[in-house]
Amino acid sequence: MSELPAGWIRAPLGEIAHISSGGTPNRTRASYWGGDIPWVTTGEIRFNTITDTAEKLTPEGLRQSAAKLFPAGTLLMAMYGQGKTRGQVARLGIEATTNQACAAIQLRSGTDPDYVYQFLANSYTALRELGNAGSQQNLNAGIIRNISVPLPPLHEQTRIARIAGVWDRAIDTTGRLLDNSRHQKRHLMHLLLSRRRSVVNARAHWAQVDFDTVFERITNKNTDGDRNVLTISAQHGLVSQRDYFSRHVASDDLSGYTRLTTGDFAYNRSSSSGYPVGAIKPLVAYDSGVVSGLYICFRQKPGVEVDNDFYRLYFEAGMLNEAITSIAQEGARNHGLLNVSLKDFFKLPLCLPPLDVQRRIAAILRVAEAEERVIVAQRETLREEKRALMRDLLSGRRRVRATAAEPA
Repeated sequence: MSELPAGWIRAPLGEIAHISSGGTPNRTRASYWGGDIPWVTTGEIRFNTITDTAEKLTPEGLRQSAAKLFPAGTLLMAMYGQGKTRGQVARLGIEATTNQACAAIQLRSGTDPDYVYQFLANSYTALRELGNAGSQQNLNAGIIRNISVPLPPLHEQTRIARIAGVWDRAIDTTGRLLDNSRHQKRHLMHLLLSRRRSVVNARAHWAQVDFDTVFERITNKNTDGDRNVLTISAQHGLVSQRDYFSRHVASDDLSGYTRLTTGDFAYNRSSSSGYPVGAIKPLVAYDSGVVSGLYICFRQKPGVEVDNDFYRLYFEAGMLNEAITSIAQEGARNHGLLNVSLKDFFKLPLCLPPLDVQRRIAAILRVAEAEERVIVAQRETLREEKRALMRDLLSGRRRVRATAAEPA
Protein backbone atom coordinates (compact mmCIF):
# COMPACT_ATOMS: atom_id res chain seq x y z
CA MET A 1 0.00 0.00 0.00
CA SER A 2 1.58 3.28 -1.10
CA GLU A 3 2.45 6.06 1.33
CA LEU A 4 -0.02 8.92 1.46
CA PRO A 5 0.86 12.64 1.34
CA ALA A 6 1.09 14.65 4.54
CA GLY A 7 -2.34 15.51 5.85
CA TRP A 8 -3.99 12.39 4.39
CA ILE A 9 -5.14 9.41 6.47
CA ARG A 10 -6.48 5.94 5.77
CA ALA A 11 -9.65 4.87 7.53
CA PRO A 12 -11.83 1.76 7.35
CA LEU A 13 -15.14 2.58 5.70
CA GLY A 14 -16.90 1.38 8.85
CA GLU A 15 -15.25 4.22 10.83
CA ILE A 16 -16.49 6.99 8.56
CA ALA A 17 -19.90 5.59 7.68
CA HIS A 18 -22.81 3.65 9.09
CA ILE A 19 -23.34 0.53 6.98
CA SER A 20 -26.53 -1.50 6.91
CA SER A 21 -28.78 -3.30 4.44
CA GLY A 22 -32.46 -3.61 3.66
CA GLY A 23 -34.99 -6.35 3.20
CA THR A 24 -37.73 -7.78 1.00
CA PRO A 25 -41.36 -7.75 2.14
CA ASN A 26 -43.39 -10.93 1.73
CA ARG A 27 -44.14 -11.30 -1.98
CA THR A 28 -47.40 -13.09 -1.27
CA ARG A 29 -48.85 -10.06 0.52
CA ALA A 30 -50.27 -7.80 -2.17
CA SER A 31 -50.86 -5.05 0.41
CA TYR A 32 -47.08 -4.68 0.81
CA TRP A 33 -46.43 -3.80 -2.83
CA GLY A 34 -47.47 -1.17 -5.35
CA GLY A 35 -47.24 1.85 -3.06
CA ASP A 36 -45.12 4.96 -3.54
CA ILE A 37 -42.00 4.11 -1.50
CA PRO A 38 -39.09 3.36 -3.87
CA TRP A 39 -37.43 -0.05 -3.36
CA VAL A 40 -33.98 -0.58 -4.90
CA THR A 41 -32.64 -3.93 -6.10
CA THR A 42 -29.02 -4.66 -7.04
CA GLY A 43 -29.85 -4.63 -10.75
CA GLU A 44 -30.55 -0.89 -10.43
CA ILE A 45 -27.09 -0.18 -8.97
CA ARG A 46 -25.00 0.67 -12.02
CA PHE A 47 -22.55 3.49 -11.15
CA ASN A 48 -25.47 5.91 -11.33
CA THR A 49 -27.67 8.23 -9.35
CA ILE A 50 -30.96 6.48 -8.62
CA THR A 51 -34.01 8.71 -9.03
CA ASP A 52 -36.69 6.05 -9.51
CA THR A 53 -37.16 2.32 -9.03
CA ALA A 54 -39.05 -0.41 -10.85
CA GLU A 55 -40.83 -1.58 -7.70
CA LYS A 56 -42.32 0.33 -4.80
CA LEU A 57 -43.56 -0.55 -1.32
CA THR A 58 -46.57 0.52 0.67
CA PRO A 59 -46.11 1.92 4.20
CA GLU A 60 -47.40 -1.43 5.49
CA GLY A 61 -44.79 -3.30 3.45
CA LEU A 62 -42.08 -1.11 4.94
CA ARG A 63 -43.33 -1.64 8.50
CA GLN A 64 -43.72 -5.40 8.15
CA SER A 65 -40.26 -6.12 6.70
CA ALA A 66 -36.57 -5.58 7.27
CA ALA A 67 -36.57 -2.84 4.63
CA LYS A 68 -35.34 0.54 5.87
CA LEU A 69 -35.86 4.01 4.46
CA PHE A 70 -32.57 5.68 3.53
CA PRO A 71 -32.16 9.40 2.78
CA ALA A 72 -31.04 10.91 -0.50
CA GLY A 73 -27.24 10.99 -0.64
CA THR A 74 -26.85 7.47 0.75
CA LEU A 75 -24.34 5.37 -1.19
CA LEU A 76 -25.39 1.86 -2.21
CA MET A 77 -23.20 -1.12 -3.07
CA ALA A 78 -24.40 -4.39 -4.58
CA MET A 79 -23.15 -7.17 -2.31
CA TYR A 80 -24.23 -9.91 -4.69
CA GLY A 81 -26.08 -10.31 -7.95
CA GLN A 82 -25.80 -11.73 -11.45
CA GLY A 83 -22.89 -11.09 -13.81
CA LYS A 84 -20.99 -7.88 -13.12
CA THR A 85 -23.43 -6.58 -10.50
CA ARG A 86 -21.43 -7.43 -7.38
CA GLY A 87 -19.32 -4.45 -6.27
CA GLN A 88 -21.12 -1.81 -8.34
CA VAL A 89 -22.11 1.37 -6.52
CA ALA A 90 -24.74 4.07 -6.87
CA ARG A 91 -25.96 7.22 -5.14
CA LEU A 92 -29.51 7.71 -3.94
CA GLY A 93 -30.96 10.82 -5.51
CA ILE A 94 -34.21 10.17 -3.64
CA GLU A 95 -35.34 8.73 -0.32
CA ALA A 96 -35.64 4.97 -0.86
CA THR A 97 -35.57 1.50 0.63
CA THR A 98 -33.45 -1.42 -0.60
CA ASN A 99 -33.43 -5.18 -0.61
CA GLN A 100 -31.04 -7.21 1.53
CA ALA A 101 -28.46 -7.56 -1.26
CA CYS A 102 -27.73 -3.82 -1.19
CA ALA A 103 -25.34 -2.31 1.36
CA ALA A 104 -26.42 1.19 2.37
CA ILE A 105 -23.45 3.44 3.22
CA GLN A 106 -24.35 6.60 5.14
CA LEU A 107 -21.31 8.84 5.50
CA ARG A 108 -20.76 10.68 8.76
CA SER A 109 -20.04 14.41 8.80
CA GLY A 110 -16.54 15.45 7.81
CA THR A 111 -16.40 13.21 4.72
CA ASP A 112 -17.62 14.09 1.23
CA PRO A 113 -20.04 11.37 0.03
CA ASP A 114 -19.27 12.12 -3.63
CA TYR A 115 -15.56 11.59 -2.96
CA VAL A 116 -16.21 8.23 -1.30
CA TYR A 117 -18.51 7.27 -4.18
CA GLN A 118 -15.74 8.03 -6.68
CA PHE A 119 -13.23 6.03 -4.62
CA LEU A 120 -15.53 3.00 -4.45
CA ALA A 121 -16.42 3.23 -8.14
CA ASN A 122 -12.74 3.43 -9.07
CA SER A 123 -12.04 0.40 -6.83
CA TYR A 124 -14.72 -1.80 -8.46
CA THR A 125 -12.41 -4.58 -9.68
CA ALA A 126 -10.56 -4.80 -6.37
CA LEU A 127 -13.82 -4.80 -4.41
CA ARG A 128 -15.18 -7.71 -6.45
CA GLU A 129 -12.09 -9.72 -5.59
CA LEU A 130 -12.73 -9.19 -1.88
CA GLY A 131 -15.78 -11.40 -2.30
CA ASN A 132 -13.86 -14.25 -3.95
CA ALA A 133 -12.37 -15.84 -0.86
CA GLY A 134 -13.05 -19.58 -0.77
CA SER A 135 -16.35 -20.68 -2.28
CA GLN A 136 -18.18 -17.52 -1.14
CA GLN A 137 -18.23 -14.94 -3.91
CA ASN A 138 -20.50 -12.38 -2.26
CA LEU A 139 -19.57 -9.24 -0.42
CA ASN A 140 -20.99 -8.68 3.05
CA ALA A 141 -21.23 -5.87 5.57
CA GLY A 142 -18.08 -7.03 7.40
CA ILE A 143 -15.98 -6.93 4.24
CA ILE A 144 -17.38 -3.53 3.28
CA ARG A 145 -16.70 -2.06 6.73
CA ASN A 146 -13.02 -3.02 6.40
CA ILE A 147 -12.48 -1.32 3.02
CA SER A 148 -9.56 1.08 3.52
CA VAL A 149 -10.35 4.58 2.24
CA PRO A 150 -7.61 7.19 1.60
CA LEU A 151 -8.86 10.51 2.96
CA PRO A 152 -7.36 13.87 2.04
CA PRO A 153 -8.59 17.01 3.82
CA LEU A 154 -12.29 17.65 3.22
CA HIS A 155 -11.79 20.53 0.77
CA GLU A 156 -9.51 18.31 -1.34
CA GLN A 157 -12.05 15.48 -1.25
CA THR A 158 -14.64 17.89 -2.64
CA ARG A 159 -12.32 19.13 -5.40
CA ILE A 160 -11.46 15.57 -6.45
CA ALA A 161 -15.15 14.65 -6.54
CA ARG A 162 -15.93 17.71 -8.69
CA ILE A 163 -13.19 16.86 -11.18
CA ALA A 164 -14.42 13.27 -11.40
CA GLY A 165 -17.95 14.57 -11.92
CA VAL A 166 -16.84 16.51 -15.01
CA TRP A 167 -15.49 13.27 -16.52
CA ASP A 168 -18.66 11.40 -15.56
CA ARG A 169 -20.81 13.95 -17.38
CA ALA A 170 -18.66 13.61 -20.51
CA ILE A 171 -18.93 9.81 -20.33
CA ASP A 172 -22.70 10.03 -19.80
CA THR A 173 -23.04 12.33 -22.82
CA THR A 174 -21.12 9.85 -24.96
CA GLY A 175 -23.31 7.07 -23.59
CA ARG A 176 -26.44 8.90 -24.71
CA LEU A 177 -24.92 9.36 -28.17
CA LEU A 178 -24.23 5.63 -28.23
CA ASP A 179 -27.79 4.77 -27.20
CA ASN A 180 -29.10 7.02 -29.96
CA SER A 181 -26.75 5.46 -32.52
CA ARG A 182 -27.84 1.96 -31.54
CA HIS A 183 -31.50 2.93 -31.71
CA GLN A 184 -31.06 4.42 -35.18
CA LYS A 185 -29.12 1.37 -36.37
CA ARG A 186 -31.77 -1.04 -35.13
CA HIS A 187 -34.49 1.04 -36.74
CA LEU A 188 -32.58 1.01 -40.03
CA MET A 189 -32.08 -2.75 -39.76
CA HIS A 190 -35.80 -3.34 -39.42
CA LEU A 191 -36.62 -0.96 -42.27
CA LEU A 192 -34.24 -2.70 -44.64
CA LEU A 193 -34.72 -6.29 -43.54
CA SER A 194 -38.50 -6.10 -43.48
CA ARG A 195 -38.58 -4.51 -46.97
CA ARG A 196 -40.14 -1.29 -45.71
CA ARG A 197 -37.31 0.54 -47.48
CA SER A 198 -35.88 -0.64 -50.81
CA VAL A 199 -32.18 -0.07 -51.49
CA VAL A 200 -31.46 -1.66 -54.87
CA ASN A 201 -34.48 -2.79 -56.84
CA ALA A 202 -37.95 -2.15 -55.50
CA ARG A 203 -39.27 -4.83 -57.80
CA ALA A 204 -36.79 -7.46 -56.71
CA HIS A 205 -38.50 -10.62 -55.54
CA TRP A 206 -37.81 -11.73 -51.98
CA ALA A 207 -38.48 -15.43 -51.78
CA GLN A 208 -39.58 -17.15 -48.58
CA VAL A 209 -37.91 -20.53 -48.16
CA ASP A 210 -37.38 -23.12 -45.47
CA PHE A 211 -34.32 -22.51 -43.35
CA ASP A 212 -32.69 -25.73 -44.56
CA THR A 213 -32.85 -24.45 -48.16
CA VAL A 214 -30.01 -22.06 -47.29
CA PHE A 215 -28.34 -23.57 -44.23
CA GLU A 216 -27.32 -27.04 -43.09
CA ARG A 217 -26.72 -28.33 -39.60
CA ILE A 218 -23.13 -28.78 -38.42
CA THR A 219 -22.70 -32.15 -36.79
CA ASN A 220 -18.91 -32.69 -36.92
CA LYS A 221 -17.46 -33.32 -33.48
CA ASN A 222 -14.16 -32.18 -32.06
CA THR A 223 -11.97 -34.98 -33.41
CA ASP A 224 -8.92 -32.68 -33.79
CA GLY A 225 -8.60 -31.90 -30.07
CA ASP A 226 -9.40 -28.19 -30.46
CA ARG A 227 -9.19 -26.55 -27.01
CA ASN A 228 -10.63 -23.15 -27.98
CA VAL A 229 -13.97 -23.42 -26.19
CA LEU A 230 -16.40 -20.74 -27.36
CA THR A 231 -19.39 -19.16 -25.67
CA ILE A 232 -21.97 -16.71 -27.01
CA SER A 233 -21.77 -13.18 -25.65
CA ALA A 234 -24.69 -10.93 -26.59
CA GLN A 235 -22.32 -8.01 -27.13
CA HIS A 236 -19.26 -9.71 -28.60
CA GLY A 237 -20.66 -12.79 -30.35
CA LEU A 238 -18.79 -16.10 -30.22
CA VAL A 239 -15.84 -15.53 -27.90
CA SER A 240 -13.28 -17.77 -26.27
CA GLN A 241 -14.12 -18.72 -22.70
CA ARG A 242 -10.52 -17.90 -21.79
CA ASP A 243 -11.04 -14.33 -23.01
CA TYR A 244 -14.57 -13.88 -21.71
CA PHE A 245 -14.32 -15.50 -18.27
CA SER A 246 -10.52 -15.21 -17.87
CA ARG A 247 -10.55 -18.95 -17.22
CA HIS A 248 -11.52 -22.27 -18.78
CA VAL A 249 -14.99 -23.29 -17.58
CA ALA A 250 -15.73 -26.28 -19.83
CA SER A 251 -15.05 -29.91 -18.94
CA ASP A 252 -11.68 -31.48 -19.78
CA ASP A 253 -13.26 -33.88 -22.26
CA LEU A 254 -14.19 -31.82 -25.33
CA SER A 255 -14.63 -34.70 -27.75
CA GLY A 256 -18.41 -34.31 -27.72
CA TYR A 257 -18.28 -30.61 -28.55
CA THR A 258 -19.20 -29.31 -31.99
CA ARG A 259 -16.32 -27.83 -34.01
CA LEU A 260 -16.88 -24.56 -35.88
CA THR A 261 -14.78 -22.70 -38.41
CA THR A 262 -14.90 -19.06 -39.51
CA GLY A 263 -18.33 -18.05 -40.79
CA ASP A 264 -20.24 -20.87 -39.08
CA PHE A 265 -23.24 -19.91 -36.91
CA ALA A 266 -24.31 -21.07 -33.46
CA TYR A 267 -27.70 -20.57 -31.81
CA ASN A 268 -27.85 -20.32 -28.03
CA ARG A 269 -31.46 -20.92 -27.03
CA SER A 270 -31.06 -19.18 -23.67
CA SER A 271 -32.82 -15.81 -23.47
CA SER A 272 -30.84 -12.74 -22.42
CA SER A 273 -31.21 -8.96 -22.49
CA GLY A 274 -32.15 -7.95 -26.02
CA TYR A 275 -32.45 -11.58 -27.11
CA PRO A 276 -35.80 -12.89 -25.82
CA VAL A 277 -35.58 -16.19 -27.74
CA GLY A 278 -31.81 -16.55 -27.66
CA ALA A 279 -28.96 -15.29 -29.84
CA ILE A 280 -27.57 -16.48 -33.18
CA LYS A 281 -23.96 -15.46 -33.75
CA PRO A 282 -21.30 -16.30 -36.38
CA LEU A 283 -17.71 -17.21 -35.66
CA VAL A 284 -15.60 -14.26 -36.81
CA ALA A 285 -12.85 -13.74 -34.22
CA TYR A 286 -11.06 -17.12 -34.59
CA ASP A 287 -10.21 -19.58 -37.33
CA SER A 288 -11.89 -22.37 -35.36
CA GLY A 289 -13.33 -23.31 -31.99
CA VAL A 290 -15.70 -25.70 -30.25
CA VAL A 291 -19.08 -25.18 -28.63
CA SER A 292 -21.33 -27.20 -26.35
CA GLY A 293 -23.67 -29.65 -28.01
CA LEU A 294 -26.53 -27.64 -26.49
CA TYR A 295 -26.01 -25.04 -29.23
CA ILE A 296 -27.70 -25.49 -32.63
CA CYS A 297 -24.93 -24.98 -35.19
CA PHE A 298 -25.26 -24.41 -38.91
CA ARG A 299 -23.48 -23.09 -42.00
CA GLN A 300 -24.30 -22.06 -45.54
CA LYS A 301 -25.10 -25.03 -47.77
CA PRO A 302 -22.62 -25.77 -50.57
CA GLY A 303 -23.73 -24.31 -53.88
CA VAL A 304 -26.16 -21.78 -52.34
CA GLU A 305 -25.19 -18.21 -53.18
CA VAL A 306 -25.94 -16.01 -50.20
CA ASP A 307 -24.11 -13.25 -48.36
CA ASN A 308 -23.12 -14.61 -44.95
CA ASP A 309 -22.91 -11.12 -43.47
CA PHE A 310 -26.44 -10.32 -44.61
CA TYR A 311 -27.71 -13.24 -42.55
CA ARG A 312 -25.54 -12.25 -39.58
CA LEU A 313 -27.41 -8.93 -39.60
CA TYR A 314 -30.74 -10.62 -40.31
CA PHE A 315 -30.40 -12.83 -37.23
CA GLU A 316 -29.03 -9.95 -35.12
CA ALA A 317 -32.10 -7.86 -35.95
CA GLY A 318 -34.32 -10.62 -34.52
CA MET A 319 -36.03 -11.35 -37.82
CA LEU A 320 -36.51 -14.98 -36.73
CA ASN A 321 -37.84 -14.19 -33.26
CA GLU A 322 -41.52 -14.47 -34.05
CA ALA A 323 -41.06 -17.72 -35.96
CA ILE A 324 -38.93 -19.24 -33.18
CA THR A 325 -41.54 -18.26 -30.61
CA SER A 326 -44.19 -20.05 -32.66
CA ILE A 327 -42.29 -23.37 -32.63
CA ALA A 328 -41.09 -23.26 -29.02
CA GLN A 329 -42.98 -25.56 -26.69
CA GLU A 330 -44.68 -23.20 -24.29
CA GLY A 331 -43.30 -23.38 -20.77
CA ALA A 332 -40.94 -26.22 -21.65
CA ARG A 333 -37.22 -25.76 -21.15
CA ASN A 334 -34.32 -28.15 -21.40
CA HIS A 335 -31.17 -27.25 -19.43
CA GLY A 336 -32.71 -23.80 -18.99
CA LEU A 337 -32.91 -23.39 -22.78
CA LEU A 338 -35.94 -22.67 -24.94
CA ASN A 339 -37.27 -26.03 -26.11
CA VAL A 340 -36.89 -25.73 -29.89
CA SER A 341 -36.55 -28.99 -31.80
CA LEU A 342 -33.94 -29.38 -34.54
CA LYS A 343 -36.59 -30.47 -37.02
CA ASP A 344 -38.72 -27.38 -36.42
CA PHE A 345 -35.73 -25.03 -36.36
CA PHE A 346 -34.50 -26.07 -39.80
CA LYS A 347 -38.01 -25.60 -41.23
CA LEU A 348 -38.30 -22.01 -40.02
CA PRO A 349 -39.42 -19.55 -42.74
CA LEU A 350 -36.47 -17.53 -44.04
CA CYS A 351 -36.46 -14.50 -46.34
CA LEU A 352 -34.18 -14.89 -49.37
CA PRO A 353 -33.71 -11.66 -51.36
CA PRO A 354 -31.57 -11.56 -54.51
CA LEU A 355 -27.84 -11.71 -53.82
CA ASP A 356 -27.20 -8.13 -54.96
CA VAL A 357 -29.86 -6.88 -52.57
CA GLN A 358 -28.33 -8.88 -49.73
CA ARG A 359 -24.92 -7.37 -50.38
CA ARG A 360 -26.22 -3.82 -50.62
CA ILE A 361 -28.17 -4.10 -47.37
CA ALA A 362 -25.18 -5.62 -45.59
CA ALA A 363 -22.93 -2.80 -46.83
CA ILE A 364 -25.32 -0.09 -45.59
CA LEU A 365 -25.68 -1.70 -42.16
CA ARG A 366 -21.91 -2.19 -41.80
CA VAL A 367 -21.54 1.59 -42.12
CA ALA A 368 -24.01 2.04 -39.25
CA GLU A 369 -22.08 -0.53 -37.20
CA ALA A 370 -18.81 1.30 -37.88
CA GLU A 371 -20.30 4.57 -36.65
CA GLU A 372 -21.42 2.82 -33.47
CA ARG A 373 -17.93 1.37 -32.91
CA VAL A 374 -16.40 4.86 -33.16
CA ILE A 375 -18.63 6.09 -30.33
CA VAL A 376 -17.89 2.97 -28.26
CA ALA A 377 -14.17 3.65 -28.67
CA GLN A 378 -14.63 7.30 -27.68
CA ARG A 379 -16.47 6.33 -24.52
CA GLU A 380 -13.85 3.73 -23.59
CA THR A 381 -11.08 6.31 -24.14
CA LEU A 382 -12.84 8.70 -21.75
CA ARG A 383 -13.28 5.92 -19.19
CA GLU A 384 -9.63 4.92 -19.38
CA GLU A 385 -8.44 8.52 -19.11
CA LYS A 386 -10.66 9.02 -16.07
CA ARG A 387 -9.37 5.80 -14.48
CA ALA A 388 -5.77 6.94 -14.94
CA LEU A 389 -6.53 10.39 -13.53
CA MET A 390 -8.38 8.97 -10.54
CA ARG A 391 -5.52 6.60 -9.72
CA ASP A 392 -3.30 9.66 -9.37
CA LEU A 393 -5.82 11.83 -7.52
CA LEU A 394 -6.92 9.12 -5.07
CA SER A 395 -3.33 8.22 -4.19
CA GLY A 396 -2.16 11.82 -3.82
CA ARG A 397 0.38 11.45 -6.64
CA ARG A 398 -1.41 14.37 -8.28
CA ARG A 399 -2.75 17.14 -6.06
CA VAL A 400 -5.58 19.56 -6.71
CA ARG A 401 -5.31 23.22 -5.87
CA ALA A 402 -7.75 24.91 -3.54
CA THR A 403 -9.81 27.75 -4.96
CA ALA A 404 -9.77 31.21 -3.41
CA ALA A 405 -12.88 30.33 -1.40
CA GLU A 406 -11.32 27.16 0.01
CA PRO A 407 -8.61 26.71 2.65
CA ALA A 408 -5.16 25.87 1.34
